[in-house]
Amino acid sequence: MYKLLALDLDGTLLNDKKVISKKNLAALKKVEDLGIKVVITTGRPLKGITPFIEMLGLTGKNEYAITFNGGLVQNLDGDVLGKTVLEFSQIPKVYETFKKLDLPLSLLSEEKVLDLPTSKNHPSIYATLNPLLTYESWELESLSSHRIYNKFVSATEGKILDEKIPLIPEDLKEEFGIMKSRECLLEILPKEVSKANALKVLGDILNIQPEEIMAFGDEENDLSMIDYGFGVVMENGNPKVKEHADFITLSNEEDGVAYAIEELILKGAN
Repeated sequence: MYKLLALDLDGTLLNDKKVISKKNLAALKKVEDLGIKVVITTGRPLKGITPFIEMLGLTGKNEYAITFNGGLVQNLDGDVLGKTVLEFSQIPKVYETFKKLDLPLSLLSEEKVLDLPTSKNHPSIYATLNPLLTYESWELESLSSHRIYNKFVSATEGKILDEKIPLIPEDLKEEFGIMKSRECLLEILPKEVSKANALKVLGDILNIQPEEIMAFGDEENDLSMIDYGFGVVMENGNPKVKEHADFITLSNEEDGVAYAIEELILKGAN
């Protein structure tokens, strides 16, 4: 019996219009009625998922969210249960690399996005991907060591990212977790941050084992939790991630979350 469902948002629970469908919503309500915990597990900060949390009714001390791709684990009453952030000394190295690559770079500092001037030819499109967040333009020299910095993102056309990713130096790949979370979005995270590590933190608190977790995802940043629990990958998912799936469900445009819940959980509960 599964005790926790870990759900990625973009490309997974959300359709291409960034909406939770009625079928997905109804299926998750049935899951909750069975006593199974539903946890949004996303690269976004909490401010970027608030409407979906409210729609799902996931509010209060006994509900949880994993944000920043696992960098932050918290209950939805505001208590932080696990947190991993960037070191201030790491920022210039990433900045200089992305400036050389002519790629846009944004630095997430809790609920704010600090856009850094690293690219002349490829402006960041991150604001169009996450319009709920607050965006500010910053110079590297103006950043303060007293702030919390959660992660970097580079948001531009997928084709441009695919051309540039192989040029990222190996020492940077060794120091950080670098992966796509969408076709047009590259994430640069503290090395120890992953959705799987965050699920372990939460599982230890709730006394839930990996085999009692069903994880839904579609992209590279979901791979760790797909491997950690019973992995459900969307039909629209990254081919490399689909190779790790325990179950491939319908696409995010076809209510794939609801379909998997019906096939894997509700049929056995009836």
